[in-house]
Amino acid sequence: MRPEVRTFVADGPLPDWDASEEEIDRRVRQLDAIGKPVTGEEARALVACFGPDDCYGVAWTLLHLIETGPNPVLTVAPAPDANEWHRRLYDRTGRAIAAAASARSPRRPSGRIRHGAR
Repeated sequence: MRPEVRTFVADGPLPDWDASEEEIDRRVRQLDAIGKPVTGEEARALVACFGPDDCYGVAWTLLHLIETGPNPVLTVAPAPDANEWHRRLYDRTGRAIAAAASARSPRRPSGRIRHGAR
Protein backbone atom coordinates (compact mmCIF):
# COMPACT_ATOMS: atom_id res chain seq x y z
CA MET A 1 0.00 0.00 0.00
CA ARG A 2 1.35 3.40 -0.92
CA PRO A 3 2.33 5.77 1.90
CA GLU A 4 -0.29 8.37 0.88
CA VAL A 5 -3.08 5.82 1.24
CA ARG A 6 -1.64 4.51 4.51
CA THR A 7 -1.60 8.06 5.92
CA PHE A 8 -5.20 8.75 4.86
CA VAL A 9 -6.45 5.44 6.27
CA ALA A 10 -4.50 5.90 9.53
CA ASP A 11 -6.37 9.17 10.16
CA GLY A 12 -9.64 7.21 10.21
CA PRO A 13 -13.07 8.10 8.86
CA LEU A 14 -13.80 11.47 7.33
CA PRO A 15 -15.06 14.01 9.83
CA ASP A 16 -18.66 15.15 9.90
CA TRP A 17 -20.03 18.60 9.16
CA ASP A 18 -19.04 19.84 12.60
CA ALA A 19 -15.32 19.52 11.85
CA SER A 20 -13.20 22.61 11.47
CA GLU A 21 -12.42 23.98 8.04
CA GLU A 22 -8.74 23.23 8.68
CA GLU A 23 -9.47 19.55 9.42
CA ILE A 24 -11.57 19.16 6.30
CA ASP A 25 -8.92 20.92 4.17
CA ARG A 26 -6.25 18.64 5.60
CA ARG A 27 -8.23 15.52 4.66
CA VAL A 28 -8.88 16.93 1.18
CA ARG A 29 -5.13 17.48 0.70
CA GLN A 30 -4.45 13.93 1.85
CA LEU A 31 -7.04 12.58 -0.56
CA ASP A 32 -5.72 14.68 -3.44
CA ALA A 33 -2.22 13.29 -2.82
CA ILE A 34 -3.39 9.76 -3.67
CA GLY A 35 -2.69 8.96 -7.31
CA LYS A 36 -5.20 7.14 -9.48
CA PRO A 37 -5.91 4.34 -9.98
CA VAL A 38 -5.86 2.71 -6.56
CA THR A 39 -5.08 -0.96 -6.09
CA GLY A 40 -7.63 -3.47 -4.81
CA GLU A 41 -5.93 -3.50 -1.42
CA GLU A 42 -5.99 0.30 -1.25
CA ALA A 43 -9.64 0.49 -2.33
CA ARG A 44 -10.67 -2.00 0.37
CA ALA A 45 -8.76 0.01 3.00
CA LEU A 46 -10.26 3.30 1.83
CA VAL A 47 -13.82 1.96 2.22
CA ALA A 48 -13.33 2.19 5.99
CA CYS A 49 -12.74 5.96 5.69
CA PHE A 50 -16.30 7.04 4.99
CA GLY A 51 -17.68 9.19 7.78
CA PRO A 52 -21.20 9.79 9.03
CA ASP A 53 -22.13 12.29 6.31
CA ASP A 54 -20.79 13.66 3.01
CA CYS A 55 -18.22 15.93 4.72
CA TYR A 56 -19.06 18.85 2.41
CA GLY A 57 -18.65 16.66 -0.67
CA VAL A 58 -15.34 15.04 0.33
CA ALA A 59 -17.07 11.65 0.61
CA TRP A 60 -17.95 11.84 -3.09
CA THR A 61 -14.27 12.41 -3.89
CA LEU A 62 -13.40 9.37 -1.78
CA LEU A 63 -16.07 7.27 -3.51
CA HIS A 64 -14.78 8.26 -6.96
CA LEU A 65 -11.21 7.44 -5.92
CA ILE A 66 -12.27 3.99 -4.68
CA GLU A 67 -14.05 3.41 -7.99
CA THR A 68 -10.75 3.85 -9.88
CA GLY A 69 -9.61 0.53 -8.42
CA PRO A 70 -10.70 -2.97 -9.35
CA ASN A 71 -14.39 -3.46 -8.74
CA PRO A 72 -16.38 -4.59 -6.99
CA VAL A 73 -14.83 -3.57 -3.70
CA LEU A 74 -17.93 -4.62 -1.79
CA THR A 75 -19.10 -8.02 -3.02
CA VAL A 76 -21.80 -8.56 -0.41
CA ALA A 77 -24.73 -6.22 0.08
CA PRO A 78 -24.19 -4.05 3.16
CA ALA A 79 -26.48 -4.55 6.15
CA PRO A 80 -29.53 -2.28 6.34
CA ASP A 81 -27.89 -0.24 9.11
CA ALA A 82 -24.55 0.10 7.25
CA ASN A 83 -22.96 3.43 6.43
CA GLU A 84 -24.87 5.14 3.61
CA TRP A 85 -21.63 5.39 1.60
CA HIS A 86 -21.08 1.64 1.74
CA ARG A 87 -24.61 1.13 0.42
CA ARG A 88 -24.04 3.73 -2.28
CA LEU A 89 -20.75 2.15 -3.35
CA TYR A 90 -22.36 -1.29 -3.46
CA ASP A 91 -25.34 0.04 -5.40
CA ARG A 92 -23.03 1.63 -7.98
CA THR A 93 -20.73 -1.36 -8.53
CA GLY A 94 -21.84 -4.49 -6.71
CA ARG A 95 -25.36 -4.58 -8.10
CA ALA A 96 -24.17 -3.83 -11.63
CA ILE A 97 -21.69 -6.69 -11.53
CA ALA A 98 -24.22 -9.06 -9.95
CA ALA A 99 -26.72 -8.17 -12.68
CA ALA A 100 -24.12 -8.74 -15.39
CA ALA A 101 -23.25 -12.15 -13.93
CA SER A 102 -26.92 -13.05 -13.79
CA ALA A 103 -27.37 -12.02 -17.43
CA ARG A 104 -24.49 -14.31 -18.45
CA SER A 105 -25.90 -17.37 -16.67
CA PRO A 106 -27.86 -19.78 -18.87
CA ARG A 107 -31.59 -19.47 -18.57
CA ARG A 108 -33.74 -22.49 -17.97
CA PRO A 109 -36.51 -23.10 -20.47
CA SER A 110 -39.96 -22.42 -19.12
CA GLY A 111 -41.29 -25.78 -20.26
CA ARG A 112 -43.79 -24.15 -22.58
CA ILE A 113 -43.45 -24.50 -26.28
CA ARG A 114 -44.87 -21.69 -28.33
CA HIS A 115 -45.94 -22.40 -31.83
CA GLY A 116 -46.64 -19.66 -34.38
CA ALA A 117 -48.57 -16.57 -33.43
CA ARG A 118 -52.33 -16.58 -33.89
